[in-house]
Amino acid sequence: MDHTSAFAMLSAGALGAVAGRAGRSLLASRLVGVRPPRWCCEAGVGVLWALVAARTASGALPVWWAPVPLLLGWAGVLLAVCDLIASRLPDVLTLPAYPVALAAVGAAAVAVGEPAPLFAALLGALLFASCYALVRMLSPPALGPGDLKLSGSLGAAVGAVSVPAVLGCVLASAVLTVLHACCARKRAVAHGPAMLLPAWLVTAFGPIPGGG
Repeated sequence: MDHTSAFAMLSAGALGAVAGRAGRSLLASRLVGVRPPRWCCEAGVGVLWALVAARTASGALPVWWAPVPLLLGWAGVLLAVCDLIASRLPDVLTLPAYPVALAAVGAAAVAVGEPAPLFAALLGALLFASCYALVRMLSPPALGPGDLKLSGSLGAAVGAVSVPAVLGCVLASAVLTVLHACCARKRAVAHGPAMLLPAWLVTAFGPIPGGG
């Protein structure tokens, strides 16, 4: 690793820690009412942002796409922490994720000079949300309302990279939830983290939207 990449990672990690601290304050506020352990949000966001910076500095991830995994990393850590602690995904994070995700993907579409990523994002959002709506309809206890609200925005981010990857994320989420339940020896476990991890991995390490 050269000095430029190392500096980018350290800088992004530090900024991520600051963003994570702000996120932890948001979770602890009256809007959410969840008090995470100290440094969990800072460490989580810092690590994810450092990884995105490393990918960007190496040229593997274009600068115009980096905001998507950065934003998803920030929101994903907060949502995962909240779900693990309080077993809920708050509207204050899940609902604004829709315009934010579409704006980030829209900016990427402008950067590549073609609307394909935005159309793919809309299709991905519809596909992810439809799969979860079907599961929720057939077996309401299997998914919480927060999981359903989160599915569309994750589908938009993943779909912009690869629409077929949306189905892969749905399957991976189910498998990770089952593994979590087996390890925890519980029938009911938080499903949000299992949704967020595969989605973030696709946006950070998947193919570049638009082939750029």
